[in-house]
Amino acid sequence: MRIDAHHHLWDLARRPQPWLTGPELDPIARTFELAELEPLLAAHGIDATVAVQSSSSLEETRELLAIAAASGGRIAGVVGWTDLTDPALADVLSSLTGPLVGIRHQVQDESDPWWLARAGVRRGLATVAAAGLAYDMLITPRELPAALETAAALPDLRIVVDHGAKPPIASGGWEPWAGQLAQLAALPNVTCKLSGLVTEADWAGWKPAGVLPYAGHLLEAFGPSRVLFGSDWPVCTLAATYGSVLALAEEAVAGLSAAESAAVFGGNAARVYDLG
Repeated sequence: MRIDAHHHLWDLARRPQPWLTGPELDPIARTFELAELEPLLAAHGIDATVAVQSSSSLEETRELLAIAAASGGRIAGVVGWTDLTDPALADVLSSLTGPLVGIRHQVQDESDPWWLARAGVRRGLATVAAAGLAYDMLITPRELPAALETAAALPDLRIVVDHGAKPPIASGGWEPWAGQLAQLAALPNVTCKLSGLVTEADWAGWKPAGVLPYAGHLLEAFGPSRVLFGSDWPVCTLAATYGSVLALAEEAVAGLSAAESAAVFGGNAARVYDLG
């Protein structure tokens, strides 16, 4: 079973996406629904997906869960948003009906690089773990030290690092991202998505040769049993087609065995998110 472990859906008629600002994002500043993604999944042999929140909205989470429930299994899981600092978080999580498999917050947008280390946030993350859910970490290299400390402090929390922690591909940077990511990968409760790399490169001029070393580092650091393929559609379309993103990931895993490749393209997502 091939699984796209990271894509988004949003309806701008229902609510704005506050991060969709600036002319460079105009190509995706519109509504994206499952009906537009379906033909791409079918064309590339993707059996199921994980839909991921894109705004700090509990109502958006409920809507994604409803879409997933009506998708006939196409959306096998939803990574939603809840306020991690809410004292009633456990009750909120139990009220969310549908295939909720994880929680995410846009940590990269917080002004405090140590937001993950706040006591209220840590309590919330422990509650997420107690509920049997994964936690998607949307971070950049700036937040990697806090991510490392948090992952070590919460060994029962299944953490999924989104987009390889957004390495500085466009500038050709390597450290401290590579070293700190390897430290994070040394913790057994952390996995990582092979996703979002094309939009960290030069959108107009990227080449596979410039991106593959970063993908290779993810695979080396985490190993093929802890890396999950995700398209990051429709954000990826700023730099590449769905097919190009998939082809790049397939090139990155070309040296793996068939079983290892199958894990990256589905098995790991099924296990980490408990998709059944």
